[in-house]
Amino acid sequence: MKYVKELGLYLPDNVRPQNKGYGDAGASWRRRALKGFRAMSGSAQEDIDFNNYTMRQRARMLYMAAPIATSAIKTNRTNVIGNGLRLKSRIDREVLGMSAEQADAWQKKTEREFQLWAGRKKACDATGINNFYGLQQLALMSWLLSGDCIGVIKQYETNRMYPYSMRIHLVEADRVATPIDGNGITALCTTGKNQETGNVIYDGVEVDKNGAIVAYHIRNTYPYELGAAEKTEWTRVTAYQEQTGLPNVLHVMDSERPDQYRGVSYLAQCIEPILQIRRYTEAEIMAAIVGSFFSAFVETTAPTDENPFNETGKPEISDKNEYSMGPGEINIMKPGEKISFSEPKHPSGSFDIFINAMCDQVGAALEIPKDLLLKEFNSSYSASRAALMEAWKGFRTRREWMADDFCRPCYEIWMSEAVARGRIYAPGFFSDPIIRNAYLGSEWVGPSQGQLDPVKEITAEILACEQGFSTREQSTVRLNGGTWDRNVEQLEKENEKLAGIKKTPEGAGGVYSQTKNTMESIKRMVIADQIRRAGGD
Repeated sequence: MKYVKELGLYLPDNVRPQNKGYGDAGASWRRRALKGFRAMSGSAQEDIDFNNYTMRQRARMLYMAAPIATSAIKTNRTNVIGNGLRLKSRIDREVLGMSAEQADAWQKKTEREFQLWAGRKKACDATGINNFYGLQQLALMSWLLSGDCIGVIKQYETNRMYPYSMRIHLVEADRVATPIDGNGITALCTTGKNQETGNVIYDGVEVDKNGAIVAYHIRNTYPYELGAAEKTEWTRVTAYQEQTGLPNVLHVMDSERPDQYRGVSYLAQCIEPILQIRRYTEAEIMAAIVGSFFSAFVETTAPTDENPFNETGKPEISDKNEYSMGPGEINIMKPGEKISFSEPKHPSGSFDIFINAMCDQVGAALEIPKDLLLKEFNSSYSASRAALMEAWKGFRTRREWMADDFCRPCYEIWMSEAVARGRIYAPGFFSDPIIRNAYLGSEWVGPSQGQLDPVKEITAEILACEQGFSTREQSTVRLNGGTWDRNVEQLEKENEKLAGIKKTPEGAGGVYSQTKNTMESIKRMVIADQIRRAGGD
């Protein structure tokens, strides 16, 4: 019998394993290129939870020290959240039996009431530091760096200034951990068991026998926190309220595998290349600094007490020889000592090429093209626009995830309290789930993509609206992130003022006259722009 290590089996000597299918391709152990490729993978908990502590620390350090990582995180924050995702109520008026006017009035009142809670720090944040839109930014950045972010719903006392009791307390990923007894190493104890319920706990997330999340275990200190004022204790927070079914915990994360209960840092796949980019950049900076120095070494047998030419100061008395380099530096050497200068051949000309090539790969993994990652737009209009459009696919996806995991659950909890307190009139909200969903319809509007060529892109939106491919409200959101209804109201006020100016002598002469055929005017500008470009992009 012969033991075949690759198969983990004992086979007779006359039996030879044959490569078939993928065994003769990507799963081959005989091909020279694949012999050393021994990839080991296990469950989501083995591959993710056990390594999350290390990945979080490295991702945060790169964010603090590597400009490429900083750009990746802040670019997402600016484009996904910006100044905050704003509520746009979208109720199903057919289900609710409302007219268009009644629906508009209800939606405006609800948005105004929601802003009363969301716009003030002490009204929505348990710590009183951020308003709802600042919490969105913080939750997104914590999600991207740490892999996930936990929001705990708390209830505070109400008063005349703050009529809602709901507060959100954001908890960093490190504090959601599996409880341990004794002096165990927290970072290594990721899987445990709740002795009371018999449920398994995966890195602080308690799961029942069906695989559903039932509770979160949150510690009051960080792992290995120096000078912690309190003894480490865990609090078990149920995932949902027993009576209402509303969430007690908001878990913002991006799942990449089945049976995964903790997220992975957004920078996880790029930690090594970003670290090497940082090291290479530091080496180039140091080489440039060293190359700018010119130091002279003098050999003498006479003692000296002063060194007036040293920019680095008077040398200290020491048994060891201490030499330094600096602009115009002169070092006194002992008898018998000599030094020779070398002229290193430093290929600094390849720095930009290497960095750009690495940023292409990093940007591909992070769904941020190099142009946007480096904020360097040197390509043609078509290439830059294609890069922005590709990046915005990822931004919109993460925005929708953020809305589903954070904004809409918060809105549902707030709406339940508002209806229960009588501040929002919504008959049938608590009795029929269909009616409840009809009232909870919402869109969360964030920053727009922006325009590289406003004339072309506004013209495209006008044509799309004329042909029914888009609505004016959708086009307004895409162009500047505004609200079409509010724009119309504001334009109505402005037109009334302009009409009053036209009646005065000072307003005569057609200064404020409007072009009747706006579309034809824009087309003429587009044609003129194309002629100016003379066949270019």
